[in-house]
Order: sequence, then structure tokens, then C-alpha cells
Amino acid sequence: MPVDALKTLIESRRFEAAITALIVVNAITLGLETSAGAMARFGGLLAALDTAILSVFVLELLARFTVYRGSFFRDPWRVFDFLVVAIALMPATGNLSVLRALRILRVLRLVTVVPSLRRVVGGLVAAVPGMGSVVLLLGLVFYVFAVMATKLFGETFPEWFGTLGASAYSLFQIMTLESWSMGIVRPVMEVHPYSWVFFIPFIVLTSFAVLNLFIGIIVSAMQEEHDAATSQARTDEQEQILAELRALREDVRALKARSD
Repeated sequence: MPVDALKTLIESRRFEAAITALIVVNAITLGLETSAGAMARFGGLLAALDTAILSVFVLELLARFTVYRGSFFRDPWRVFDFLVVAIALMPATGNLSVLRALRILRVLRLVTVVPSLRRVVGGLVAAVPGMGSVVLLLGLVFYVFAVMATKLFGETFPEWFGTLGASAYSLFQIMTLESWSMGIVRPVMEVHPYSWVFFIPFIVLTSFAVLNLFIGIIVSAMQEEHDAATSQARTDEQEQILAELRALREDVRALKARSD
């Protein structure tokens, strides 16, 4: 098949829809493989489907290699597809048997074929630099409060606050609001009645202030990603219109030349 025809094929919507359907089917088969009953009844069929779908993915990658050649690895999404399929092709026997569990990573290929998912991931990646400052701030807050908690409650509650690490983990549980009141804070308040003065500011500062900064940064990054995608779509549409206008102009000129 000529390269131009192959490029038209792999970039067509029908081809992308077929690959998306195969990814969904593969996700279902990999899920069924975790069921002993399903494997007892359909183990051979599931294995055959998995092999066939993986073969299609390999052929797809080979086709993209043929079309894009040196520029294949310039697209991070194509590199991601390559890594996911490469992991699936590695032998999963002996010491490498753990790699069988990584086959489910093929489901993540949905991210590369669904534009809306690509925008979401792009927004998350774009938010990483901004989240670094928030993580640093959260780390400083945790360190300060962990030191204070160890000094205040370490002797009476060594299991929760006996060491700096134990205090940090207990504070993390409190920050997530997982059994923080009945599980940790109220027992501590029975011995230290005014410990609420310590815990409530910590919860307000971490759960309601710092963590909301994460949400704000991510939402801002996703909005920027959406605006960039919309702008690019408009630019592509304008270029397509200009190309059609140029073609019409050339046709008009050709008709004039024939009439003259």
C-alpha cells in the first residue's frame, strides 16, 4: 500500500473508531481474565482475543512507523502507545510474571484516541509546574505541624504521634478527613482537652485551603488547554477555508484563460 494511502487510512475517523472499539473489547477481556469462572469456561477464547487484538495494535504501530518514520517519536502520544504495546510484548514468565498485570495498561490507549481525554491529560501535565509550589507549601505545613504534634502528644499517644513519621502519617489521615474525629482527635481530646486548638486550624489550612489551590491550578490549566485547542481548531478551519478560496481562484483563472 502506498504511504499516502496508508496515512489516509490511519488518520481516518473510521480507523480511529475501530481502534477505540478494540481497546474497549480488550479492556473487557482483560477484566474477564481475573474471573476464575470466566477463565474456566472461556479461557481459550479470551487468550485468542487478547493475542489477536495485540497483533492489530502491533500492525497499527508498524503502519505509523512507516508513515511518520523519523517524526514518530516526536509525538508524545505515539511514544506512549509504543511503550504500552512494548510492555505487552515482553515475556511474562518466571521473574517477569508481574508484567502480565501491566497488560491492562493497554486500556490507557483510549487517552490517545479520544481527543477530550487528551485535553484532560494535557491540562493535568500543564498544571504540574504550578502544583510544585503548592506541594512545597503543603510539605512545609506538614513538617511544622508534625513536629508540634510529636512534642505535644507523643508521650501520651506514641502509636499516633510517637515519632515524626508517625505524626506525619496521622496528620495525613486527619487531612483526608478519614475517621479523623472519632478515630484520632476525640481520643486525644480526652487527655488533652484543648487539642482542638491544634487540629482545627490544621484541617482548615490543609483540607480547605491548600488542597483547593490544587483544584484551582488544575482548573486553570485545563481551561488554558481548552482555549488552546479551540484556537487551534479555528486556525485549522481558517486555513482550510483559505485553501478552498485559493482553489476556487485558480479554477476561475483557468476558466478565464480557456474563454480567452
